[in-house]
Amino acid sequence: MKWTVLSDNRTNDSRLETEHGLSILLETEKHHILLDTGASDVFIRNAEKMGIDLSIVDFVFLSHGHSDHAGGLRYFMGINDKAKVIVSPYALNGKFYSKRRYLHSITTEWPEEMNGRLFLRPVLALASEQVRAGSKRPSAERMADQTCEIDDGLHIIAHIPQIYPMPQGNRHLFIEGDNNYIPDDFRHELALYTEGLLFTGCAHSGLENILAACPYPVNAVVGGFHLLDDHETDDELTNLGQRLKKNYPKTKFYTSHCTGSTAFTILKNAMGDMIQPFACGTNVTTTKCK
Repeated sequence: MKWTVLSDNRTNDSRLETEHGLSILLETEKHHILLDTGASDVFIRNAEKMGIDLSIVDFVFLSHGHSDHAGGLRYFMGINDKAKVIVSPYALNGKFYSKRRYLHSITTEWPEEMNGRLFLRPVLALASEQVRAGSKRPSAERMADQTCEIDDGLHIIAHIPQIYPMPQGNRHLFIEGDNNYIPDDFRHELALYTEGLLFTGCAHSGLENILAACPYPVNAVVGGFHLLDDHETDDELTNLGQRLKKNYPKTKFYTSHCTGSTAFTILKNAMGDMIQPFACGTNVTTTKCK
């Protein structure tokens, strides 16, 4: 199993473009999965430069509704006509905003027609679980809203409990309510697990909470950890790193995107070689859990 970073805030390869976004191609013996699509078509251009053919992708997994992770979907659907899209119904239906620095929308501009491409959970054909007549979107009951196996060895992690502290950077993030803005509770966030690898997207729900929600053995955690610089204290980050090292001693952690450079350094001091950075062009082969 290998994964290649197509879009990220950082790069170690001067050929590749960067953006505030994340997209990773995960290749297993059974699947080719696009993990998020970044904010634009940058991931497509970078893939071309690396000689990667995205027409082979059979699943697109969108970790949440923010535009820096799902904004590239409409471009992807123009070059791939078969991949099923795994996304929470709360992501599709939500309107998301950030108040960091200034109020601005971070809602994804979804493709106009997705009915034939959305992953639908196998359910009994009950009337209450059918696509609503006249609706452009399937009912929430049939979409990716539960922890389940969606294909052989491919699992969605949903309904992530808030047992451990949530990232402090979440205080800037809101959803649109009735004439006001409500703090985002991240019910639209999913994680994906396959063959020992856990993809966290931005980990808005908190890295420890996502790990706690995953009932499978984890060899590698990949994604942003939403630990922005100057939010958590040095002690909080050190304690987090020490807990991860103690509770997951056989797990490797790979992060970039929304993990700040200073935050990463503090985690690195606590965790050593257990944590590694990635950037555009990073290519890693990980061990399959037995």
